[in-house]
This record gives sequence, C-alpha cells and structure tokens, in this order.
Amino acid sequence: MSDVLQALAKILEARKGAAPDSSYVASLYDKGLDAILKKVGEEATETVMAAKDGDTDKIVYEVADLWFHTLVLLAQQGLGPQQVLDELSRRFGLSGLDEKAARGNKNE
Repeated sequence: MSDVLQALAKILEARKGAAPDSSYVASLYDKGLDAILKKVGEEATETVMAAKDGDTDKIVYEVADLWFHTLVLLAQQGLGPQQVLDELSRRFGLSGLDEKAARGNKNE
C-alpha cells in the first residue's frame, strides 16, 4: 500500500475517537453514516462535473476529494484501503466482462 494511503488510514482511524470539534473528520464521524455518504455523493458529482468540463487540474482535485471521503467511509465501516487494494489485485488479469458475469446482477 502506498505510504500516503497508509498514513492517511492511520490518521482517519485515530480521528474516530476524537472530539467532534477537534477536526473535520471527527465531525463527520460524529454526524454519522448519512453525513459521510452525502459527502461521498457530493464529491462524486463534482468529479463528474470536472470531467465534463475537461479541466484536468480540477479533475485531479475532485478525485482527491472523492478518494478522501471514500477513505473516511471505509474507516467508519471498519475497513481500510488495503481491503480495496486486495480486491483490485484479485481482479487484476481477470476480464471485466467475466468478473461482472460472475457477480450476476448484484453490484451493477
């Protein structure tokens, strides 16, 4: 796992026990799953809009926000980036069409 992801995952985990007024992430955890999901949705939409505009700097900025809030979601759910990387590794070399067919209709 990249050093940045590993360091960020540690910080996000540490923020779980912090006072809500001590950090942005601690305040998100305090607000609960719906607030975190709302942020993920907002950042996904902003990423799509940046891509539609074709502004590469803005795309990178918005994807960073999306990844960050997705990492917050993972941590809130007791997961981390390593599980996602492991899943990507499992899929590596597997035809996307074959992988999708193996899932059936779930996760479309």
